Amino acid sequence: MPESQNWTFKQQFAPYAADFRNSRGRQFPEPEARERTPFQRDRDRVLHSGAFRRLEYKTQVFVYHEGDYYRTRLTHSLEVAQIARSISRSLGLNEDLAEALALAHDLGHTPFGHAGEDALDTVMKPYGGFDHNVQTVRVLTLLEQRYASFDGLNPTWETIEGIIKHNGPLIDRDGVGDVPPIITELDSKLSLQLSGFASAEAQIAALSDDIAYHAHDIDDALHADLFDIEIMRDVPLIGPIVSEVMESYGTLSRAKMVQEIVRRLIGAMVEDLLGETRRRLLEHRPNSADDVRSVPVPLIAFSAEMEEQNRTLKAFLFHNMYRHYKVNRMASKARRVVTDMFELLMAEPNCLPAQWQRTGNDQPGQIDDTKQARLVADYIAGMTDRFAVIEHARLFDLNAKT
Repeated sequence: MPESQNWTFKQQFAPYAADFRNSRGRQFPEPEARERTPFQRDRDRVLHSGAFRRLEYKTQVFVYHEGDYYRTRLTHSLEVAQIARSISRSLGLNEDLAEALALAHDLGHTPFGHAGEDALDTVMKPYGGFDHNVQTVRVLTLLEQRYASFDGLNPTWETIEGIIKHNGPLIDRDGVGDVPPIITELDSKLSLQLSGFASAEAQIAALSDDIAYHAHDIDDALHADLFDIEIMRDVPLIGPIVSEVMESYGTLSRAKMVQEIVRRLIGAMVEDLLGETRRRLLEHRPNSADDVRSVPVPLIAFSAEMEEQNRTLKAFLFHNMYRHYKVNRMASKARRVVTDMFELLMAEPNCLPAQWQRTGNDQPGQIDDTKQARLVADYIAGMTDRFAVIEHARLFDLNAKT
């Protein structure tokens, strides 16, 4: 970090927190702001990005026209950020970094939620596959076009590391692992320590993601009448909460009962995470952010009992929500939209908008199939649900305006 910086405020952190004053900087050096820390600037750049705005019309499970109530990637990201900030504050960690990571973690998601990602990954298998977390890295370092001096948002090392390790280390201690090319390239420039865990703030953002989607998936599923409250009474973790709420507030309206259940579920998961994390901090006693990275297990974690309950709850949601026939029908439509567009744009790249067409090195207007596939994937992944439906009609409906 440049020595000339003189931020006008001070903040106390735990010794194992990511301190902005010790940031490893950015890929492309640039002057830092006097009134905002580097991590605050990362957060602000995410908030002002086109990819973040588009999350408003990218859905989690339900397609956008199903109703205004259901979560979108935008509302999900805001909920994750709120949970991440609260946990970070309780542990004396850097709230700004945790918030930046929480807000950025879904920037690479496709339209139509997991159905859209599955479809894009299937058609991209011959070309390296598709993963929304890797796509988020592409958005942050390449695809956002807002600054004159560089592509992407040029986030700090700590933000890039946190996004890349959202699901943990990419390679083992012996250097074995499957690392996507864009991350290999970044690692060669930034030395991202791919065999270690990310910062405590990044670990918090990842688990806040789990907490948020459990809570809002239950909320959305009950709102959509995919299953009834009573069926959850036998499910670990959520079952005791349902029973407590129903016994305490038997005459409560269904809407309020659902919100009370969701609120208590979030509280139970956060409380467990804080308890287990404090136990691990006492066991490993990290004295710096680098100590957090070198510990062979994550320091931010749920207890073993909560992990097992989470797995059971995920299985319940998988069978009762994600495989519900209404969701299956939406997912089927989504897969067709994504697959149709990919196949057509690969076969006829001149149908891409002008700004998305490239000139190859060998012959004008041509690039190799792998690069073309990644270009088409970037184009489709950036679409909102609504735009994907409209673009599909433009490409396949003879009566649609082009």
